[in-house]
Amino acid sequence: MGDIAEKIYSIAVDGPSGAGKSSLAKAIAAELHILYVDTGAIYRTIGCYARRKGVEAADTEAVIALLPEVEIGMRYDAQGLQHMLLHGEDVTEEIRLPEMSLYASAVSAIPEVRAFLLEMQRDFARKSSVIMDGRDIGTVVLPHADVKIFLKADVEVRARRREIELRERGTPRPYEQVLEEMRQRDYNDTHRSAAPLRAAEDAVIVDTSSLDFQQSKERLLEIIREKVGL
Repeated sequence: MGDIAEKIYSIAVDGPSGAGKSSLAKAIAAELHILYVDTGAIYRTIGCYARRKGVEAADTEAVIALLPEVEIGMRYDAQGLQHMLLHGEDVTEEIRLPEMSLYASAVSAIPEVRAFLLEMQRDFARKSSVIMDGRDIGTVVLPHADVKIFLKADVEVRARRREIELRERGTPRPYEQVLEEMRQRDYNDTHRSAAPLRAAEDAVIVDTSSLDFQQSKERLLEIIREKVGL
């Protein structure tokens, strides 16, 4: 096994909200010393700007009109964690507020928004090895990724995980509310006309419903090492 940092490859991780995409992708990026790109955070940043401007996410034309003026940036801290910048301001914490989730879902359903961000996302994979998570990475953004993984879990399990995450972050929400919002998000993501959530035909499906974090991580690393030859 050679130096894993020398091999240029791309890993696409897709799946519904709460399946563990971001936390697992971050951990794997650290393990393999590659770049982690959270594409959901990029869409949330667009949604954040629309919200600040008083534009409803469902107002497609108004959101599209904002695109030429929005300035999105990214930086990585010493731990390799991605920070989102909006006109130079770090909005990493703001975009994780519970109300931003449905905003992001609505904004990401707009084809013009997806086209606007597509090359930005692909550019990361051209320059270095990446693990990228989202909802259409393996089907649209990186259709030729070396590894494609689709995470899934029962919606009740995902809602419970999100409820715990929000509580630990200091923004608690009742489980029933989180569950309802997650079901709505699932519906929005799977029924949108632009790049609906679905597994790529050549993706490896991993159900994390009965797996803890470490078990899920080991399963994904096993798949990646087998596919890439690490």
